[in-house]
Amino acid sequence: GAAGTRPAAARGAHISFIAVDPTARMADLLADLRRGKRGAVARAISAVENDPREARRLIKRIFASSGGSAVVGVTGPAGAGKSSLINRASAELRRLGMSPAVLAVDPTSHVTGGAILGDRVRMAESADAGTYIRSIASRGSAGAISASLRNSVRILEYAGFDPVIIESVGAGQTEVEISTIADVTVVVFNPHTGDSIQAIKAGLTEIGDIYLVNKSDLPGASRLLDAVRDYIGGEPGAGPVVLKTSAKRNTGIREFARRLRDLAEERRGRRKAEGNASGLEAELRYIVLNKMSGEIDAMLDSSETFADCLRKMASGKLDPFAAGDRVSRSLMG
Repeated sequence: GAAGTRPAAARGAHISFIAVDPTARMADLLADLRRGKRGAVARAISAVENDPREARRLIKRIFASSGGSAVVGVTGPAGAGKSSLINRASAELRRLGMSPAVLAVDPTSHVTGGAILGDRVRMAESADAGTYIRSIASRGSAGAISASLRNSVRILEYAGFDPVIIESVGAGQTEVEISTIADVTVVVFNPHTGDSIQAIKAGLTEIGDIYLVNKSDLPGASRLLDAVRDYIGGEPGAGPVVLKTSAKRNTGIREFARRLRDLAEERRGRRKAEGNASGLEAELRYIVLNKMSGEIDAMLDSSETFADCLRKMASGKLDPFAAGDRVSRSLMG
């Protein structure tokens, strides 16, 4: 076009860019979190997952104000109906005056995992009614799961959500880590899952505070309920709670929500009184060991002793244990 119609940049005009002050940006984020704005919550959780420097700045600001919400871990074999159950229970918890949020631990890819879409669809009703739902990728790293989860929980606490519900597939190390974070652990079984009894035998009965036989409208629910009670060994009114629920028919959900609320409040009070020493110890150990691991890796890269021991192992002159002892002494000396 003619010169008079060209953009200002093309005519040589100066364009000024306004630099955003990181301190001001953080202040805005914290203010939006306090107001419970979903976009701010999403940005903050993304930061603790993907940006260690930003995560450190954020957690430093909110740490003293976190820790006030009850944390509920929900686990059990795949196919137990956990997402649908959480969807129903969240609605009941809101009726009881609570503001639940859900963190779903996705054991697959944090980008393409099918678990994310499936959980979102099954919890759509709950999300529409105000429950915040977020998927957290396990990424195959044991310590990283709890690091990301703990800080995501703190963000949700700061934003006013209570309780924070963590959903995960019942699979080994993840459950051990979640049990160090959760005030209350809920184990869900399904009578049509063939490995339910095996899952009971495998140790899930050692971590639960509430046990649910979900999909209780299906055949075999009463038999499974009796099996759970037998393995737990508790008497009615004592020990862990054992209930039948059906998310499909919305039965047993109200009693579960009330039991969960009461137990969560009791455990939260106990944690506050005792200072949550065990959970914080596990977190501090992870941070220290992770930092030391990185430093040791760097030291090994430049260690002549390490390189010498590696050569001697390759030639059969030194066994791995002796080599390990020699390298360790050189690093600590």
